[in-house]
Amino acid sequence: MCLSAFLPDLSYLSFMNIRLEQLNPTIGDLSGNQQLILNAIEKAEADGVDLLILPELIVSGYPPMDLIERKVFREMCYQVNREVIEATGETTVIFGSITDNHKGVGRVCFNSAIIAQLGKEITRVHKALLPTYDVFDDLRYFEPGNEFEPVIINNIPFGVTVCEDIWFNDNEIQYHTYSVNPAEILAKKGAKAIINISASPYSKNKPVSRVGMLQKHALELGLPLFYVNQVGANTELIFDGDSLALDQTGFIVTRDERFKSTFVDVEYDSQSQTLDAGKYADIQRTVPNQLKTMFEALVLGVRDYLRKSKLGNKVILGLSGGIDSALVCVIAAEAVGAENVLAVTMPSEFSSEGSVSDSVELADNLGVELLEIPIKPVFDSYQEQLKPLFKDTKFNVAEENLQSRTRGDLLMAISNKFGHMLLNTGNKSETAVGYCTLYGDMAGGLGVISDLYKTEVFAMCRWLNEEYYQKEIIPESIITKEPSAELRPDQKDSDSLPDYGTLDTILKYYLEDQLSREEMIATGINEETLDRVLRLVDRNEHKRYQAAPGLKVSAKAFGAGRRWPIVQQWTGQEKASRKEHKLTN
Repeated sequence: MCLSAFLPDLSYLSFMNIRLEQLNPTIGDLSGNQQLILNAIEKAEADGVDLLILPELIVSGYPPMDLIERKVFREMCYQVNREVIEATGETTVIFGSITDNHKGVGRVCFNSAIIAQLGKEITRVHKALLPTYDVFDDLRYFEPGNEFEPVIINNIPFGVTVCEDIWFNDNEIQYHTYSVNPAEILAKKGAKAIINISASPYSKNKPVSRVGMLQKHALELGLPLFYVNQVGANTELIFDGDSLALDQTGFIVTRDERFKSTFVDVEYDSQSQTLDAGKYADIQRTVPNQLKTMFEALVLGVRDYLRKSKLGNKVILGLSGGIDSALVCVIAAEAVGAENVLAVTMPSEFSSEGSVSDSVELADNLGVELLEIPIKPVFDSYQEQLKPLFKDTKFNVAEENLQSRTRGDLLMAISNKFGHMLLNTGNKSETAVGYCTLYGDMAGGLGVISDLYKTEVFAMCRWLNEEYYQKEIIPESIITKEPSAELRPDQKDSDSLPDYGTLDTILKYYLEDQLSREEMIATGINEETLDRVLRLVDRNEHKRYQAAPGLKVSAKAFGAGRRWPIVQQWTGQEKASRKEHKLTN
């Protein structure tokens, strides 16, 4: 008789049912985040899942920032780690958390992937590549890992990595490069598949660039890749989830929904290196509509900002009859429900007829409450008080800004009285060049569209009417009217700014692509226009330091990811500095 007849059948060990589950944690809500994890474990156990993969830093939420400096916070995270590990059963669980650095040198903790089963910790893997660019500041808090060994799960060696470890020099904007490729090292050491747990924030190009990066690495390594990302919003950062499983050719086998707490299951055969997603294979593999994902991101950003801050669900905004406030009103209605949105139109003597009528039509279309509070009586009283001081002077920016501040005061008074959070309606283009008023139209708790260029605002409004609602929700007159602050007679934005197509092109080149002045001129941009815009951007940094936090949807937004000095003498000197450099070298 053949000896193999007496041997146990171990072929089943090559098959694993793997669940990729993207959760929406709240930074610092350790008990709430723990319950999310325990619920996921309980569900996975009941469904017979072999391996449950959860996102990076799911215990603390990402990014926890200076909470990590507090010893009591770290110790409570460690306690949650222990309790989650003890709650594991037959299902192996990989989850992200901070872990203690016992070495006695370096930073006090690691950013780790913890692997646990049957109430015991199997091992932990420390994040090795710690980003320190844009909004990321991992090296400020975490000690980098430097050990790369496959993790054996159900007799299958997996290469476990944390977020940046899989990107390896493929980021949207290349600030620095790494010499160590963790996934490649793990593959060479025998890993049969790569797992990556992430907290990768959304930006408008990320759904395409991130998948391209993952496909590239799966193909280069010749290994399946399982990627699990955080979902939800934390202050300015929005996480889209978009977790997925790729085979060794880079083919997307299954993919989680974007901007939702969901999971997908995939069966992995380590002998044949094949993946089968079963009912989860029917997915959208096409390139997502960028305006659609941006809109979904902003809606989630507003909703989670309110929910996670425990601010209730009532919001207020000024509805001017312009396109910016119209878009914010639509986003607010989608995020919290039209019944929870209070819009206020505040016409002045310089307001056009459409300022009120267009606001009324939009409010009716959305079903939001609209109040009308004319500001002329208040503005007149201010002018009367200032008359002795302002006599013999011409109407100028002082009177213009006084109208904006009057509106801001009224909105804040209603916000304070009734507890509605004020949404700011400023866009990126106007914020960039300082066409906004401190303590006036810059008031608010959250900048909803502060990372949308004006041209993107127009495009999104058209998309909403044509594709999302498939009817005219935003009045066409709002979309087609010439932009104006309406703070003096017949005022138009074009009086002092280039057309928004030109302006936004310059801003993107300067802020996101970080082109030099010479490189921008080489594209055909008028030199005088360029220099005027660049001066406006840099001279108004002090305003942005005082702005409300804004939802990030681009590769480089105003906020934590852009640290530009207020007091500086570089602005306008690049051309001269280049000439001087050539002469002295």
